[in-house]
Amino acid sequence: MPTLLEMQGAMRRNVVLGDKATIAAMLAAGVAADRLDIYRNTVVLTLTRALRLCFPAVEKLVGEPFFEVTAQHFLAEHPPRAACLDLYGDAYPYFLQALPQAASVPYLGDVARLERAVSHALHAPDTESLDPARLASVASEALGRLRLTPEPSISLLHLRYPADAIWRAVLAGDDAALGAIDVGSGEVFLLIERRADGVHVARLPGDHWRFFENLCAGKPMEEAIGEGFDFDVSAAMAEHLSLGRFAGFEFAPPPPETLT
Repeated sequence: MPTLLEMQGAMRRNVVLGDKATIAAMLAAGVAADRLDIYRNTVVLTLTRALRLCFPAVEKLVGEPFFEVTAQHFLAEHPPRAACLDLYGDAYPYFLQALPQAASVPYLGDVARLERAVSHALHAPDTESLDPARLASVASEALGRLRLTPEPSISLLHLRYPADAIWRAVLAGDDAALGAIDVGSGEVFLLIERRADGVHVARLPGDHWRFFENLCAGKPMEEAIGEGFDFDVSAAMAEHLSLGRFAGFEFAPPPPETLT
């Protein structure tokens, strides 16, 4: 008699990969493996719907039939790792980017990455923004070691294609706007965040984006500004704080004392 673990493994192979042979050998006499198709169909439909909700522009770009086929292949290679389906699909943009059948739409992976970031912003937990007044109490000699914690909904994307313009035009059904986009116009630096009135997607100048990326990556302030950015860093910091883009802060350990 198979163990529970063996049964679970066989059931998983049946549902995810469509392997009926393994589970068929474990079923009671007279029970056909085809009777389990209802479970496989339910899983495929549910996960395809989860991807469809997260990647609506991708589906419009490739069409419903192609989207459903890629979703099934993605499911076989990347089954869910968590119970919350809002988290499903993190690897889908990279799956699409590597898919030979999608090579004729080179910006598809970038659009998918943007849509995943928008979904992340929608479902990120609420948190209180950092009160700028708290920073006023930080001693000047400790400012260089200050590490800021980004607000949970924030994502930063450096993309090869103007995915934001494509995404907006596709969702709006604006064929004229879509046709006017120069997909070879160059890289874009995007900030995605959730505010009180919804999710915002904005372009930043490259140097502003890199500075903010340094901060969001937890680099100490001294290191974050150490690249010598050619803009008013103080003004940029004030804007980020006023828009509630940080949730807290901590301090990097002080450098070890130099022995003399």
